[in-house]
Amino acid sequence: MSSQMGVLFRVTTFGESHGGAVGCVVDGCPAGISLPLDAIHRFLKRRKPGQSEFTTPRAEADEPEILSGVENGLTLGTPVTIIVRNTDKRPGDYSDMSHVFRPSHADYTTLAKFGTRPSSGGGRSSARETIGRVAAAAVAKCFLETVLPDLQVLSWVERIKDIEAEISPAEVTFEAIERSLIRCPDAQAEVQMKKLILDAKTKGDTVGGLIRCYVTGLPAGLGEGVFDKLEADLAKSMLSLPATKSFEIGSGVSGTFLFGSEHNDVFDLDETGKVITRSNKSGGIQGGISNGMPLDFSVGFKPVSTLFLEQDSVDDQGNKVVLKPKAGRHDSCVLPRAVPMVDAMTYLVLADHYLRQCALTKTLNI
Repeated sequence: MSSQMGVLFRVTTFGESHGGAVGCVVDGCPAGISLPLDAIHRFLKRRKPGQSEFTTPRAEADEPEILSGVENGLTLGTPVTIIVRNTDKRPGDYSDMSHVFRPSHADYTTLAKFGTRPSSGGGRSSARETIGRVAAAAVAKCFLETVLPDLQVLSWVERIKDIEAEISPAEVTFEAIERSLIRCPDAQAEVQMKKLILDAKTKGDTVGGLIRCYVTGLPAGLGEGVFDKLEADLAKSMLSLPATKSFEIGSGVSGTFLFGSEHNDVFDLDETGKVITRSNKSGGIQGGISNGMPLDFSVGFKPVSTLFLEQDSVDDQGNKVVLKPKAGRHDSCVLPRAVPMVDAMTYLVLADHYLRQCALTKTLNI
């Protein structure tokens, strides 16, 4: 079972939803990078449960511990190990479902692959696994801030079900995103989205939607031209997140309705003589390589699979059953907490491709 990503900036995550702890090992971060514990804690705080009535009530402090790779707040160039203890485990909440295949969960497919599966929660398929990713991304962010001080990664909730925000990517700010309990910086759409989430929660149902990510300050030249195209690695990383169902970059599907004469990004020069494009339907990547324009992509998340409604299913003994969870703590909409997860995967992919480009050009200076 692969729990690793990256080539030079390599990340391994570990732990289960209701096990003793979750965490990560980051291998490949250069030495001398400032990595205060608080930087990891701030990143984890954005994804932790119990933030508001719009997220799962699971009460976890999500306090990180650095076990290796850091001394006096600086990376040593050796593997950085970060662990977060699970303090609010309730495996008993799943006792009535330990033999039932929950609709749209990984219960059946995990059993089919390994011949066994966790008896509580989703194990490695649970969103709790993403703590390791987010902790690792804090390391990547600290590294990238050192070498690319103008880099900015911003993600926000663009749509929940059929309610879509009207947001100018060039004007959105981190502060505006974080002021919103559901991380939608469009105040009018936010009100409607909140109502939709709470209505679904009251009914025992769930809703999905779309997260948009906009990255500025990225230089041209990152990404490989064939199999490891930058958008291909971004897509793979995003679609590895729990509940994801789609990835679109630039014009995405809407571009397939255009003529080439409408879709091409015409090259030009800015006032400093830098090469730019007049439009950005490519989403900042051409031929698999960043072109210096903003990365602009969206990730679609399905409605959370756990419903507090009766559903038909079968169990691992081959019996047809009717399932309705008696307990459990789950998000009615995963998107507010998925925003920092999208940020995290972006930082991890960019850190890896930055190091790969430096290896090619021998230009890494810290």
